[in-house]
Formats: sequence, C-alpha cells, structure tokens
Amino acid sequence: LQDEFSDVIDIKDPDQTPAEERRRNRLEAEAAKFDPDHYLADLFEDEDIQRVLKYKPWWVDAHEKMTALQRESDQEHDTHTLVVFSEEEKEQLRKFTNKSYLLDKRSRQHVYLGLIDILLAYCYDICVNEGDKNVESYWNIGKLSATLCWLETFTCINDVLVCFGRRVLCYPLYRHFGLVTRAITDTVMILQLGRAAVLKCLLDIHKIFRESDGDAAYILNDLFITDYCIWIQKVKSKKFAALCESLQKTTLSKSHLGLELEELEAAAVLMQEEGKAAGAVSKQQLLSSDSETSDSEESSSTSSSETEGSDSDEQESSTSKDGEINPLQGTLQEERTAPLTDGNGLRQGTNASALEVSDEKSKVSLQSASLPGKLIEELEMQMHSAMRLSEQPEGLAIAGCISQEQEENPAPKSDRFSEDTGGKGNFLEVPSKPNSLLFLCSTNEEED
Repeated sequence: LQDEFSDVIDIKDPDQTPAEERRRNRLEAEAAKFDPDHYLADLFEDEDIQRVLKYKPWWVDAHEKMTALQRESDQEHDTHTLVVFSEEEKEQLRKFTNKSYLLDKRSRQHVYLGLIDILLAYCYDICVNEGDKNVESYWNIGKLSATLCWLETFTCINDVLVCFGRRVLCYPLYRHFGLVTRAITDTVMILQLGRAAVLKCLLDIHKIFRESDGDAAYILNDLFITDYCIWIQKVKSKKFAALCESLQKTTLSKSHLGLELEELEAAAVLMQEEGKAAGAVSKQQLLSSDSETSDSEESSSTSSSETEGSDSDEQESSTSKDGEINPLQGTLQEERTAPLTDGNGLRQGTNASALEVSDEKSKVSLQSASLPGKLIEELEMQMHSAMRLSEQPEGLAIAGCISQEQEENPAPKSDRFSEDTGGKGNFLEVPSKPNSLLFLCSTNEEED
C-alpha cells in the first residue's frame, strides 16, 4: 500500500511531514520542474492551445440558459433542472453510504478551498482533452491539484490560484497561462450553477479515478473524492454563491506565480526583435552586395566590349597587311608542292617501277593461261597410246606395254637387278609401285 501511495502522492512520509515543510518542498519541486523553453514554445506557438480554448463543455450551455432565465424572470432560477444526472451517476450515488461530518470553521475553510483546487484541475483536463477522457486524465487531475498530490491545506483563495497556476506551467503537456484563466472561468460557472453541478463534476472525477486500470488512483477516491461526494450534498447553496463571489474578486497575474514569467517573455521578445533587425540588416547587405556586383558586371561588360572593338580593328588592319604578303607565299608554296615531270609528261622517279610491275603482272597471267593447255595435251597423248595397245594382239600388246614402259620410265640397273654378294646370279626385282599400263594390258587380256 505504501508503494501505491507513493505513485499518486509526491510526499514520501506525509504523517511525519508538517504542513510548512510540505509547502516548502512543493515550491522547490515546482521551481525545479519549470522549463522556460517549454513555456516560451507554448507561448509563441499556441495554435493547438487556441484550438482547445474554443471548446465549450456542458456547463457553458447550462450557464447560458441559467442567465437567460434569470433575465426573463428577474429572479434566481432553480438550477436543478439545468443539470441532469445519468443513470450511471445515480447508481453511483446510491452506492455511497450516508455519513455526517463534524467540521469546525477552520476545517470547513480548508475543505472549501480544497474543493476549488480539485475543480480547477478537473476543468483544465476537460478543456485540453475537449471533453474526452483518456489515460492521462487521472494524472492531470491528480498532479495539478496540490490538495490531492501534496496534501496541501490552503488558507485563502489566492494561494489556491497561485498554486494551480504554477503547477499548470510546470507539469502538463500544454503550459499556457491562458489555460489557467480558462479553468478559473469554468470553475466560476460551475459554482454559479450550484450544488448539482459541483456534484456532477465530483462524480465524473470519481469515475476517472475508479476506471484507471493498473494505477493507484483509486486511493484518491478513498481519501478525498468519495467523502466530497457525500459531504457536498448537504452544503447549502449560499455557500457556493459565497465561494463564487470570492473567486471572482480574486485576480491572478503572471507576476504572482513567482516564476519570473514577465522578465522571461520580455527577453524572448527582445531576442525576436534583434533577430528581425539582424535579418533586415543582412538582407540590406545582400541587396547592396548584389547591386555592387551588378555594377561591376556592367563595368566589366563595357570594358570587354571596348577591348573587343579595339581587337577587331587590329585584326582588320592585320588582315589587310597579310593580304599583301599572302600572294607571294602562295606562289612559293605552289612551286614547292608542284610534281616534277620529265619530257614525256610523267613524274620523274616513277616510270621504271611502274613498267616493271606491269611486265611482271603480264608474265604471271600468261603462265597461268598456258598451264591448262599442257595438261590437256598430255591427257590426249595417254589416251591415244591406250587405244593403240588395245588394238594389238596379246603378245604384241604385252611386249609393247613392256617396251613402252621401259622407254617412258627407264630404270637404272641398280633398280632392276641386284647382284648377289656371292656372285651366284642376278634376280629380277618386283617394283614396289604398280604400273598403270600393266593393269591396263591385263584387263584387256581378260576381256579377250
């Protein structure tokens, strides 16, 4: 239980910590938590904050109806008809036990001021979330109310407003002084609507703490909210009117919060003005530098055009002079490059080589043309000899073939005969290469 208690309350040992020490520790924690950069960011970039400030909760419409009815009848109208409880809220009221609280004057003052502190935190959460409850709702209410978070006991409304304003600018996501004034205005409307409106808000807070799954916010219901819901039902309407009147008379400014907000904003504005002035100076310097560069470019362009004109004049004069010299150079060059010819009209040094090449080409062509004629003549001679042999008798044909072979291919003695080393006799050698004429003669004999 002690661990859960420390999750929702910032005091480590509340039973042993007196009220003065709790207040001193709270102020030190708030001063350490305050972030000037976050505050200035929300101050100068307030698009989201201005959007949520336009939201109108249910008590705004109820308050407008109440004021309209009062103007018509010139009498105080019963506000119970303007505030409607849901079935869930009625069921929750039935679950509460009936209790009586014996409070002295000082304790009643603490209870009333604590009620205002809790309502301020609740109005802030409804405004920033635009009426939708989320997982941060219980944290916003529990953290912004010093009554719930630090067990603070206030002695005047001014202390309540200062404490609430400091905590709004130190802890939640949106840290804007406009949200502080908006919460004060909404609390005034709720108090003017009377006991029913206050009870409806307390029941909603009870539901938020009750439905915070996995968190110890239910402890705040047991310590404060349940008792407030039971006690508020017996408070007279005049008490709410007195609280509302005292709250309206109390004014709150940024200087009351003790966070040096005005000095911080003045320094930020001064820095912005210096930045704008520096930007204007740099812009003027850029413009002057651009004008200087343009002037220099114009002067350079004019000088370049003048130099180009002088160069063109010089080129024209040089070309006129060159025109007189170039004809002589051209004639000399033609004489150097003209080919040397002999008396026959040919170039010298090229006649002999050209004639030799033409003679060689003619010889090669003649040789290539004479080769087929020789081959044809040899083939004709072989055909005639073969025909003669075929017309002779067998013996003469054989003898003729042999004699013709000997005549055409006379072989040396070393090829036909070999002499034995012992001197015994000579032998006829068989030639290794077959003779085509012998084959021709043998074929003729077989045919006969």
